[in-house]
Amino acid sequence: MSEPLLAPNFLFRFSIPCLVTARNWSATGLELDANHRLPCFGELEARAPFADLRAAWNAQGLYFTVRVEGKKQPAWCRESRLDDSDGLQLWIDTRDTHNIHRASRFCHRFVFLPAGGGRMLDEPFADQLLIHRARENAKPIRPGDLEVRREKRIDGYFLECHIPVKALTGFNPVDHPRLGFTYAVVDRELGWQTLSLGSEFRFQEDPSLWGTLELVE
Repeated sequence: MSEPLLAPNFLFRFSIPCLVTARNWSATGLELDANHRLPCFGELEARAPFADLRAAWNAQGLYFTVRVEGKKQPAWCRESRLDDSDGLQLWIDTRDTHNIHRASRFCHRFVFLPAGGGRMLDEPFADQLLIHRARENAKPIRPGDLEVRREKRIDGYFLECHIPVKALTGFNPVDHPRLGFTYAVVDRELGWQTLSLGSEFRFQEDPSLWGTLELVE
């Protein structure tokens, strides 16, 4: 059978619920139950997921956890090469605008790594990245604004992540309860797991290719 000329996921714009949580971030993180799990629509194109990604929100910001399993090699992470490092990358548009092809100041890109930080490069690390070809960049965050906690596992890792309101330009769940959203769990050993389209599409810089995250109670 010949390959389709157009990826099936390209024909759809996916919208998924993000449930509220009454808990706030603490030194022990914020583990989320199965009701907060986000789908991987790459399965529609026979791309098997290797990560369990979950999300929640409240007045303090957005929370994500990711569990990566099936690894035989340590995660490859470098603070100096964030684009190439193993970890979780998130794209968030606080205005859920899908008719633009270049990011606005409401569009954000964050990266959370299980290692790569600290003197020995063995501490979890989080940062903000610029979006290529953006018309206007989101306001820069201060060091330490993003919070991340890691647990090492025999065959992978578990990350807990917090994006506070101060790091999200225009975050207003009352007036704007829908966020433009996509993600990529990047792994040199296992490949890419994404919300929908694969890395052959330039979703990293084109908000019209993102899905929607609905902030629901």
